[in-house]
Amino acid sequence: MWSIGPIGFSAPWLLLGLIALPILWILLRAVPPAPIRRRFPGVALLLGLTDEETQTDRTPWWLLLLRTLAVAAAIIGFAGPVLNPQERQAGDGPLLVLMDGTWAGASDWTRRLERVDSALGEAAQAGRETAVIVLTDLPAGDVPFRSADVWRAELPGLAPAAWAPDGDVVADWADGLGSGFDTFWVSDGLSYAWHDGLLEVLQGAGAVSVFEAQRPVLGLRPARFADGAIALEAVRSRASGASEVTVIGHGLDPSGTPRQLASATFEFGDGEDVASLALSLPPELRNRITRFELSGQRSAGAVSLTDDALQRREVALLAARDEREGLQLLTPTHYLEQALLPNADLIEGDIGDIVLANPDVIVLADIATLAAGETEAIEGWVRAGGILVRFAGPRLAASDVGRDSEAILMPVRLRAGGRNVGGAMSWGEPKALRGFLPQSPFFGLAVPQDVAVSAQVMAQPDPTLASRTIAALSDGTPLVTRKRLDAGQVVLFHVTANAEWSTLPLSGLFVQMLERLAVSSTPDAVTAEDLAGTVWTVDQVLTATGQIEDAGALFGVAGEELAEGALGADLPPGLYAGEDRRIARNVIGAADRLERVVWPADVPVEGLAVTGETPLKGLALALGMLALMVDILASLWLSGRLTGPRAQGVALIVAAMLMVAPEARAQETVEDIEKALLAASELSLGYVVTGNRRVDGTSGAGLRGLSSVLFRRTSIEPTDPSAVNLETDELSVYPFLYWAVTPDQPRPSTEAYAKLNRYLRTGGMILFDTRDADTARFGGSSPNGRKLQELALPLDVPPLEPIPSDHVLTRTFYLLQDFPGRHASPDVWVEAAPADAERADGMPFRNLNDNVTPVIIGGNDWASAWAMDAAGAPMYPVGRGFAGERQREIAYRFGVNLIMHVLTGNYKSDQVHVPALLDRLGQ
Repeated sequence: MWSIGPIGFSAPWLLLGLIALPILWILLRAVPPAPIRRRFPGVALLLGLTDEETQTDRTPWWLLLLRTLAVAAAIIGFAGPVLNPQERQAGDGPLLVLMDGTWAGASDWTRRLERVDSALGEAAQAGRETAVIVLTDLPAGDVPFRSADVWRAELPGLAPAAWAPDGDVVADWADGLGSGFDTFWVSDGLSYAWHDGLLEVLQGAGAVSVFEAQRPVLGLRPARFADGAIALEAVRSRASGASEVTVIGHGLDPSGTPRQLASATFEFGDGEDVASLALSLPPELRNRITRFELSGQRSAGAVSLTDDALQRREVALLAARDEREGLQLLTPTHYLEQALLPNADLIEGDIGDIVLANPDVIVLADIATLAAGETEAIEGWVRAGGILVRFAGPRLAASDVGRDSEAILMPVRLRAGGRNVGGAMSWGEPKALRGFLPQSPFFGLAVPQDVAVSAQVMAQPDPTLASRTIAALSDGTPLVTRKRLDAGQVVLFHVTANAEWSTLPLSGLFVQMLERLAVSSTPDAVTAEDLAGTVWTVDQVLTATGQIEDAGALFGVAGEELAEGALGADLPPGLYAGEDRRIARNVIGAADRLERVVWPADVPVEGLAVTGETPLKGLALALGMLALMVDILASLWLSGRLTGPRAQGVALIVAAMLMVAPEARAQETVEDIEKALLAASELSLGYVVTGNRRVDGTSGAGLRGLSSVLFRRTSIEPTDPSAVNLETDELSVYPFLYWAVTPDQPRPSTEAYAKLNRYLRTGGMILFDTRDADTARFGGSSPNGRKLQELALPLDVPPLEPIPSDHVLTRTFYLLQDFPGRHASPDVWVEAAPADAERADGMPFRNLNDNVTPVIIGGNDWASAWAMDAAGAPMYPVGRGFAGERQREIAYRFGVNLIMHVLTGNYKSDQVHVPALLDRLGQ
């Protein structure tokens, strides 16, 4: 294609016709020829007469120019002008379009598909066979080369994955590739271990071109608790230039509404690919955070889910009985309670019950001896990952625990008696604390000068004493010692937990030390040994675009695989739940870095931008035709034919042709008519289309499941449910509409609201389901609740009330008092009964009106509880175990009662049904 600036021509040789335009100008100037002037006296007799038709003696110059431009426009139009022509890729053989398909390309996935579509369009014009392969979802068998138009139709179904391709799978697939094809590689910009090997294979098969975004890829490492704050680290793939990015902490407020709870800013210096910050939050706020995410980054790598590592801990306090009364400040656990209460949940009880409760930390304050069974129970708990914190005191100093040999629940051996510092018979002045060493969990804490120790229990000298000392006095005497016991640890404070032996409990340092120990009871990183033999279920999954979704019914994951397995379709990133804790598997690991891929010099690399070609042929030919029409009108005007009666007729015809007919209402399509006829001839339950494919799919599956239950249990025989478009569909043929509320669904038009109000006034029923009863109450400020208020504002909704116990919905088919769905909130609202409704004689319920409530509002996500797949199996879990299946059964019964109420009204309020109802009620 030959180009002049931004305009190219598909047939540039036709532009040679422009050379003939000067010749055309000369010819037009010579036709018609100029008249010859001759003097004839008889012409004087014709003076004063007019001729209806005149002819100029010479063509005006402007008319010649108009005709020349018309011919030039036609020549340019037939030459095939194109604005922003794209260079066609060379090649005529098969074309392989390869996409990484990872989370790193999710934020601009639409642009990637547009670039692929452009490449497929070029291949279609060249008649090349193509294949589109996503490395995170490799096909089995040979590369499926097909027509480019077939692949273009399948592009909307492609989606990125929240994990990287499996290197072994990619290598095996590459080994089976043939040759004789070119490759367009749409890269996510990150380097993987298998990159070089795959590139070598593809270059051996043909030419390779790479397309990748020029922006850096950003990621967020898992949040961890360090030095009393939440430590966060962000990584990027390109270290050039300084930049900033905001991190936002999301969680639930006390009302259960998702909110932004915290924010901070990462600052990348020039040449740095890792940025860190410490976020100091109150414990109550820290416990509410469910995830951190980088602002403006729509990818799974920019989201870090939090698990129990940042949550509030359970700490058990046990102390020896103190016979003294009224000395609260001297009780062994007073200062412990004050220090731990803001950061942990305290539990009490005997040792057997506490071990069964499996707390994170057990604190023993001056408890010297334990029964044999208690020692074994605590030992087993510690070895399983717990942390035992012990405090000294008079009883421990006077006991023989750990004297001759090291006790299993003591970190070191103790010397007999104790050490008294600062008394009349003491060894000297009270001792201060020494700074904490780097290997200590207290490292980084400031040591106040006013903290002094006047008494302590002494540790026996031992080869392991130095390695087990995590805090010491200024003279090197151990103050806090620790030893590890399998997955857990035992810590001993060599002073009392109250202020009798030291001023440590009176200082802020005491609170910080306890918080460090309590937080460290749940490790940030788990190993396969820690989770061996356990099975974990997926609670929430993280999509490639960084969205959090319910996992649904997925298979359990072995603990070893969860700890060290690579993310993939069988192990998606998300939140996994065990028996007593939750573990988050994030896309970015604690030590992961994002390395930018470096391509060889012989591989061309382009961006993702696609500038669409704009054909100008039609525009040029239209301009030429317009110039010819103007030429015709100008010629008629010059000849005088635009005046007189004939000109008026021509003007009327032209005006009629130019008049724009008023926009006619679109005719209903044949499909719409057939759909309305089917719904009118047979009972069909309808659901309102929200535009969210997942929600609409659940609504359809839910009504399909409810229709199946109605068919099996009642005389109602519904046909398949219908998706209802409020703008185009006729509503009167649907007795019942299920409307799932989503925050981003569009608001209906004024005409649609008129149809809805007419539908509600003539006996129709709409069930509004906000689907958020698990996180919000009715009337709360949840996104779905606010959207419902917006949607319902123009509707003619009657006054509502919580469904009363004697409402006809409680007895239309089944006797019910609860109306659960996937959630079991009691907040279900119906039309309010008349103020004067009273219970009639002999009736167990009020004499209500005979109208059907036009609106029912709730948030129990009934469609998910009703939903069945094609085989009739439930699609979504409800509750747990037998209780969950019972809840699903009650949800089906509520659906049956609901449809019965729609079709029969309040007939069960008639007195004729009273004996049967009383018999079923047992009255």
